[in-house]
Amino acid sequence: MRREPELKRLYDEHAQPLYAFLLNFTRDESDTRDLLQEIFVKLARNPELLDGIRDERAFLIRLAHNAAIDLIRRRGTRERTKENVAAEPVSPFAAAKDPDAQMFRAELAGALAELPPDQRAVVHLKLWEGLTFEQIADVLDIPQNTAASRYRYGLDKLRARLRPLYEEIK
Repeated sequence: MRREPELKRLYDEHAQPLYAFLLNFTRDESDTRDLLQEIFVKLARNPELLDGIRDERAFLIRLAHNAAIDLIRRRGTRERTKENVAAEPVSPFAAAKDPDAQMFRAELAGALAELPPDQRAVVHLKLWEGLTFEQIADVLDIPQNTAASRYRYGLDKLRARLRPLYEEIK
């Protein structure tokens, strides 16, 4: 089957960034793994979804975002009870051997966790995926100016939260 190597290639190239995006969005590793599996099962069952796609990463991030939103909607009240657990920051960053780097990563993960989900998604896509505001707007189905505003507000909150740490390191 011609599509199997294509699906394997997509997984190899995009699974890790999608995992990081979903983890940053859902704040739950189990949900993240489930959503990632759901996305690739959907692509395996409906390979025609990939026909005519120009930007694979943007398409896959949109699938991931929509799947995460659907999960949140399905969970409704169950999610509210998990908020206390989700308050514990889940770090999308690899562990560091340097204690200062590890402390900074933990602080950054905590700061990201404090952002509203819509700002956190835009900041992640801009900083870690390198998407333009036009691409982010397309992926999240929001106006480009909204993407830029959410990014600016998110960065402002991150700066304010991390400024004491920066001052301490200087």
